[in-house]
Amino acid sequence: MCVLMLHRSRTRTLVTLAALGMLLAACGSDANSAATTTAAPVATDAPTTTAAPTTEAPTTVPSATGSIVVFAASSLTDAFKAVGDAFTAKNPDAKVTFNFAGSSDLVTQIANGAPADVFVSADESNMKKVTDAGNNAGDPVIIARNSFEIIVGKGNPKGITGLADLAKPGNIVVLCAEAVPCGKGAATILKNAGITLTPKSLEDKVKGVVTKVTTGEADAGIVFVTDVKAAGGNAAGVEIPDAQNVISKYPIVVTKEATNAATAKAFIDFVDSADGQAILAKFGFLAP
Repeated sequence: MCVLMLHRSRTRTLVTLAALGMLLAACGSDANSAATTTAAPVATDAPTTTAAPTTEAPTTVPSATGSIVVFAASSLTDAFKAVGDAFTAKNPDAKVTFNFAGSSDLVTQIANGAPADVFVSADESNMKKVTDAGNNAGDPVIIARNSFEIIVGKGNPKGITGLADLAKPGNIVVLCAEAVPCGKGAATILKNAGITLTPKSLEDKVKGVVTKVTTGEADAGIVFVTDVKAAGGNAAGVEIPDAQNVISKYPIVVTKEATNAATAKAFIDFVDSADGQAILAKFGFLAP
């Protein structure tokens, strides 16, 4: 009996141990399963794809087209003819027609409705007349400066060396009328030098003074430095001291009644560009 009970007890124990072993195996399996379960990967940003750099197409500046009329001070005649040639060379579909005269005459013409797309004066006071009347489109731009010089005939036959010589008896002097920049400048210069004289004539534009001196009708006059330079070998210049001299500024603007404002603006931009300034400097004009 005891042996039988012991056998049964041992059997029960073995069964219990076997069951326990199975349970432990199952737990171990679950533990290993849990241990080897891979967690979901942490989300990362998708690789950045660098887009090809976008480059803006270069801005194409349209060529100027059509015709414009430029009203320009007489002292700009030679320089602006060269500027006009250079401008139309760059803009073959554009045409520039010039009207050269004394600045005050040009102001009057514009006020009376003369067709002008661009106006450039040899001084600021005449430009102010245009802007005060509202005959401008936009603000004027200074494109050059100029100073004055005594102009005498080829070889300086009267031996004029300075302003004081202009008042000597026997010397025939011509000046511009004070309404135009060359006349206003000459009057200021003579006043600065304390000189009083009576000119033989008062011209309505600077080219009139140049013509009378180079043809021998007058011995001397006061004109812009650029006008003496433009006369070439037909005239000579006598310097005026800085303390007595005057600097005149040249403003330019699109007119209110311009029929081709786009090309008028393009012309002004060209005059103000490095190319335009180089041409003006070649003719003796000072930088703005």
